Amino acid sequence: MHQIAPCPQCKSTYTYELEGLLACPECGHEWNPAEITSSDNSFIVKDCNGNILQNGDTVVTIKNLPVRGASQSIKAGTKVKNIRLVDSDHNIDCKIDGFGAMALKSEFVKKA
Repeated sequence: MHQIAPCPQCKSTYTYELEGLLACPECGHEWNPAEITSSDNSFIVKDCNGNILQNGDTVVTIKNLPVRGASQSIKAGTKVKNIRLVDSDHNIDCKIDGFGAMALKSEFVKKA
């Protein structure tokens, strides 16, 4: 018996074959297993408004962010250019003028 891939939308393992397609009984999604690409392994990072962020984007902070070990915080409205996305808790790596290299959470920025 071969293993059937889980649903790409809801990740349910109860998928079944239906006339050459795969179907999910939980969410009703149907898909062609030959069309699934390797993009499933990538992660998606969204800003506070739900916009998808990409490497090289420019973002703006939406609130004052305290910095450990620094006497000042990053002010709301600070523009951060050329971000890099990483798969961790703080999912944006960047350089901020006056602070240097930083890691930010995407929930505290919006796309510029």
